[in-house]
Amino acid sequence: MKITALTTYLVPPRWLFLRVDTDSGISGWGEPVLEGRASTVAAAVDALSSYLVGKDPGHIEDHWNVLYRGGFYRGGPILMSAMAGIDQALWDIKGKDLGKPVYELLGGPVRQRIQVYSWIGGDRPADTAHAAQEAVARGFRAVKMNATEECHYIDSHATVERVLENVQAIRDAVGKDIGIGLDFHGRVHKPMAKVLLRELAPFNLMFIEEPVLSEHLECLPELAALSPAPIALGERLYTRYDFKRVLQTGGVDIIQPDPSHAGGITETRKIAAMAEAWDVALALHCPLGPIALAANLQLDGLCHNAFIQEQSLGIHYNSNNDLLDYVVDRHVFSYENGYVAMPENPGLGIEVNAAYVSERARIGHQWRNPVWRHADGSVAEW
Repeated sequence: MKITALTTYLVPPRWLFLRVDTDSGISGWGEPVLEGRASTVAAAVDALSSYLVGKDPGHIEDHWNVLYRGGFYRGGPILMSAMAGIDQALWDIKGKDLGKPVYELLGGPVRQRIQVYSWIGGDRPADTAHAAQEAVARGFRAVKMNATEECHYIDSHATVERVLENVQAIRDAVGKDIGIGLDFHGRVHKPMAKVLLRELAPFNLMFIEEPVLSEHLECLPELAALSPAPIALGERLYTRYDFKRVLQTGGVDIIQPDPSHAGGITETRKIAAMAEAWDVALALHCPLGPIALAANLQLDGLCHNAFIQEQSLGIHYNSNNDLLDYVVDRHVFSYENGYVAMPENPGLGIEVNAAYVSERARIGHQWRNPVWRHADGSVAEW
């Protein structure tokens, strides 16, 4: 079997899909996207494709190493996201060729299902308490929200009060048994993170995500000593070498690599295994499309330290299209009592509606991150 073509599809709401075709008639799908930089990643996929055309798609580990090491310059969000989608598609082909889900090819499943959580907002805070109630009514047992809007290096006590009031409203709305993840989203600098972590102790949070940006790893042990909940981090890290520094520095209890940013199934599995050696949990990042979620679930099936899965069904970004629009079987991600079952079909476990993908790619998208500013006019972290 030989690879014959790699084709990317820029589709609403903000995703990039990849189809890898072979001369056997088997095609694999991946999701090589970086939110706000999808077209740039598509160009990177195109640049890598000349090496892959004509190669055996089954040599996944070797292809990964050539694409990573063979270009001299390596790592970073664009290259690793391009490689991620290619890697996902190659695993999809191998699984389809052998008639097995990817997790069966990599040792078999360690679980039959995994807990999922619902994102409920927090940007320009709307009625997050009501959104949390709706999520619980749909069966979710855990929710996640962004903690704050713009937050300066040293901000006002009113900013802190708004965070506390919002979290209190959610806890009052859903009760003590629902998990609440609070995402600082890298918007909070160390001085204010210290204040917020101290004040959040009464709420019994499930985890606190990105209390500071990943650039500031040296702060994490100090913040961890103050934190009333496990600290999660990693959506903006891209290789096992990035995560090696996280684990060596300490202070992180949950890593959150994104298999559409961190080199695909091949690399993310290695990252997860490293974390397991440090007794650190895994909660894969995935506010993306159906192919990305399918790849995440293959890893959840494999990785013993995985405990919960992010997913984007109904997220506010998905205004034009949602997860299930692009798959043939809309029951493939059936959430029940806050869990989703491991896919059992070959490859990534989903059948992509190729005709609809092509149709929506004619519309495409130009999604960009919002640009926020502080009251003084300086740019704020989004």
